[in-house]
Amino acid sequence: MLTFGPVPSRRLGRSLGINNIAPKACSYSCVYCQVGPTPATEIEPRRFYLPERIIAAVGEHLAKLESKGEHADYLSFVPDGEPTLDLALGEAIAGLRRFGLPVAVISNGSLLFRPEVRERLRLADWVSVKIDAVDDATWRAVNRPHVGLDHSLVLVGIRAFAADFRGTLVTETMLVRGINDSVAEAERVGRFIAELAPAKSYLALPIRPTAAGGIEPPDEVALNCYFQTLRTYSAEVEILGGYEGDAFGSTGNLAQDLLAISAVHPLRESAVQTLVTGAGADWEVVERLVSEGRLVRTEHGGHRFYVRRIRHASAPQPCVVEDAAPPPGSSGGTAP
Repeated sequence: MLTFGPVPSRRLGRSLGINNIAPKACSYSCVYCQVGPTPATEIEPRRFYLPERIIAAVGEHLAKLESKGEHADYLSFVPDGEPTLDLALGEAIAGLRRFGLPVAVISNGSLLFRPEVRERLRLADWVSVKIDAVDDATWRAVNRPHVGLDHSLVLVGIRAFAADFRGTLVTETMLVRGINDSVAEAERVGRFIAELAPAKSYLALPIRPTAAGGIEPPDEVALNCYFQTLRTYSAEVEILGGYEGDAFGSTGNLAQDLLAISAVHPLRESAVQTLVTGAGADWEVVERLVSEGRLVRTEHGGHRFYVRRIRHASAPQPCVVEDAAPPPGSSGGTAP
């Protein structure tokens, strides 16, 4: 199917998805991919579907939604692969303007070193680029890129796109336990993201079935450490942990609010106390959630934080602030 949804998205509201490429046409074969490994990675853009066919499919889908009294907030290119592999992406985006809805593209950013790819992507209103790692060895371990990709050029391309893009730019980093969740990598990613000045930086977690075995999200301690480190470079950081709602809206249910908010944003103890007081509740609610294993109490930077429990095969380990120097053979401690 060329279109699907709309699906609820914390980033985009009701997002009508567009599949503009053949399944698993991608430049990466990420270990955490929820649609399985990429049989053969590719980096040469080509044509998949006629833009007119995509536009017609979107028009038909929107008409069906309207007949049901429903709507979409965004038209989103989010295929089972890399959308910028489509030579006709720019034409499709331009043609979709007739529907009066903003257009989003979720990209891994790997092909942005090509000026023509950047030119096509600039036509979108909202773009997410993936930055899972800045260290070369870590990038290869988590994203398993096409052999023809040079990570230094990938980072240069992302930087060039950010400099010229006039729409809303966000970044997304998928954290995998034991691969890219260290404080050292958070420092490298944070410095690079600071150069891009995105509207928001998202931290995603592999909470669905993954392409490779043994892939888990970081434990709560490591997640909080990464989150707090990234916030020193980007004030707007949010965790995409599976909850798709108004994370900071009060429901009148303190336990529900604590779990919903802390799944997105680790809560400092003072903020938790404010929520408790505002709900006219007792601190016993917090202690109960901790004792039930639904909320985790952790420390960072001299402050106590509360984070929603992530299910793991083993117990959380203490956060260790590592030397930010890159390992031998890597691309270096900073982006080119």
